[in-house]
Amino acid sequence: MRKRTRIFAVVAATAIVAGAVGVPSAAAAEPQECPLPPSAPTTLPLLSESKLKAAIGDASAETGRLPDAEASGALVQIRGSAGCWQGTAGVGDVRTGAGVPQNGRFRIGSMTKAFTAVVALQLVAEGRLDLERTVQHYQPGLLPADYPPITVRQVLTYTSGLNGVGVPHKTPDWFFEHRYDHWADGSQLDLTVPLAFDPGKYQRYGNADYWMAGLLIQNVTGNSWEKEIHDRIIRPLRLRGTSTPTDNARIAGPHAHGYEATDDGWVDVTAANPSLQWSAAGIVSTAEDLDRFMVVLFGGGLLPPAQLELMFTVPPNTTTYDGDKDPNNNPPAAYGMGLGKFQVGSLTLWGKTGDRPGYTSGMGATRDLSRRLVYSVNTLHMGGKLPGRVEQIIGAAFG
Repeated sequence: MRKRTRIFAVVAATAIVAGAVGVPSAAAAEPQECPLPPSAPTTLPLLSESKLKAAIGDASAETGRLPDAEASGALVQIRGSAGCWQGTAGVGDVRTGAGVPQNGRFRIGSMTKAFTAVVALQLVAEGRLDLERTVQHYQPGLLPADYPPITVRQVLTYTSGLNGVGVPHKTPDWFFEHRYDHWADGSQLDLTVPLAFDPGKYQRYGNADYWMAGLLIQNVTGNSWEKEIHDRIIRPLRLRGTSTPTDNARIAGPHAHGYEATDDGWVDVTAANPSLQWSAAGIVSTAEDLDRFMVVLFGGGLLPPAQLELMFTVPPNTTTYDGDKDPNNNPPAAYGMGLGKFQVGSLTLWGKTGDRPGYTSGMGATRDLSRRLVYSVNTLHMGGKLPGRVEQIIGAAFG
């Protein structure tokens, strides 16, 4: 226990005072007045306020204003030495007519995986988790006896082959019937079926691996996943708008409501028990907090260099499992531990996206943090195709 306390103290202190050793600190992500021109020479495209307003559907845009058939509202924040901009559009509450608050909280969905990966990798740095040891070692008796060995590395890189329960949680009928259900930790995994593939053979992005990561964190620390996220990330980084709500179905503080468009009109889907999503997709946060998280994480304030690099390393010679029998048509793997690699034109970005009913969101940045984007779009069709507005926002921010 003393070892954990000492190392955590070093990591937490690094996150707060990293600027003293040349690492971007949380202070680098303090709120700014926007818009701002670049504060340093940059090869990135200059931000265009007119393009950004059009992308989010601002009321001043000539066409494409929010709300529309795909989304009720949007929130965007761009930071970095290559320029700064922020804005909102649409409606945040149809009952009152209020707009989308710039400081609003929203369900970040699978961006939660980046937080979970950080905690797991801190435990690796502390010598309490070993990437090459197996789930069977840390969780004896959890997996069926006929499962092959699954390493911690395979869990964190989505290459384990583990399956989640097959509930249609992004369909309106299921959501409206089960939105307040409680799920016990680990019950989200389906351990009654064979693995989708041999561990390490493919990468398959999904929640199952990060539910398992949550169980591993709890097993190693003796604390809840929620407590470890709070103690290791939320509290030291002062993420005041970020929470792990466990069974709390409501979003505390300012927020835009999420809605689902039905034949009877828009139905409010903001309230939902997040225990099904848990360590894979259960966090609530804000644009400011997520930007701060990226700044400190990318700058080395949360992880030692060796562990940080794993978040930016896609498994080599690995393809994405697409469910068919032909490996020749599989796209290449695209995820490191907790972060994804995205190409926008000639730019390589690292970040994460997520979605929950009523919310589609994302965070991404250049590796040098010179441009960072956080967005939340209040989608009107859960589980549907990604709204075109998201691509417009990303294009206006980085194109």
